[in-house]
Amino acid sequence: MNIILPKKEKLDKKAIVLYILSILICILAIIVVVCSQYFGADKLDQLIEINANKGTQENLDEELLIAGFDELFTNQVNNYQTSSSIKKIDDTKDIIYPYYQKQEKKENNYDLDICIPFFNIDNEIVKRYNEAIEGDFVKKAENVLESQNSNIIYTVQYVATVEDDILSLMIRSNLKDGSSAQRVIIQTYHFDLKNNKEVTLEDLLKRKGISITDVENKVKQQIATEQKRVEDLKALGYNIFERNVKDEMYLVKNTEQFFIKDGNIYLIYAYGNEALTSELDLIIV
Repeated sequence: MNIILPKKEKLDKKAIVLYILSILICILAIIVVVCSQYFGADKLDQLIEINANKGTQENLDEELLIAGFDELFTNQVNNYQTSSSIKKIDDTKDIIYPYYQKQEKKENNYDLDICIPFFNIDNEIVKRYNEAIEGDFVKKAENVLESQNSNIIYTVQYVATVEDDILSLMIRSNLKDGSSAQRVIIQTYHFDLKNNKEVTLEDLLKRKGISITDVENKVKQQIATEQKRVEDLKALGYNIFERNVKDEMYLVKNTEQFFIKDGNIYLIYAYGNEALTSELDLIIV
């Protein structure tokens, strides 16, 4: 006698998924209730917001770094650690040292407070850096000292770091020449102590495994946000330097001013390098 068993019905995959989701939701609801009883409602809200606030915390960290930008300029080398042997020009001086220092004030003429650094490395690339620093900053200081009845305020500060055998130098000058708008100029220089070569932003990002596309998208987003703020202020009658988010200056390959500090990379768009303005944008990656 043959016994024929009934055929098993095939389970609907969608029904299975919905069933599993229902169970997970029930479990989550139970966890929430238990946590609410154990921790209290206020503590539970804090726990729930941890992941939601992760991006907010990252933004806050960047805002703190940007707010502390002025404090970076200590006129010295920070984090000086390197395994590379460096051929110095002068063994009695640091790898970067104050080359030209002067603090002098002449009534109705000028107010000078400068500390201009030089590289103390025997290398042709570094020699070019020093020549650029002399042309951009030392010559300007000398011109100020020779001026008459110009009411010029001129300051120069710097900061340098050595991280992962990369020497990074940033120089900032503030110039107020008579009735002209204040101008902030920032120049940066980067040298690979291990391989004795110049370091570009592209080199640095590749070395750290950071996507160039991601960086450019972040720059574009933040510049667009800043330009929106400028437009809002302009509508209120303020005259503020405007940005063009489509400008190729914001591409990584064209970003020449950047600085390395504690693993953070500061992208610096100092518009005073080319125009009479103190406006600049800082973006941290």
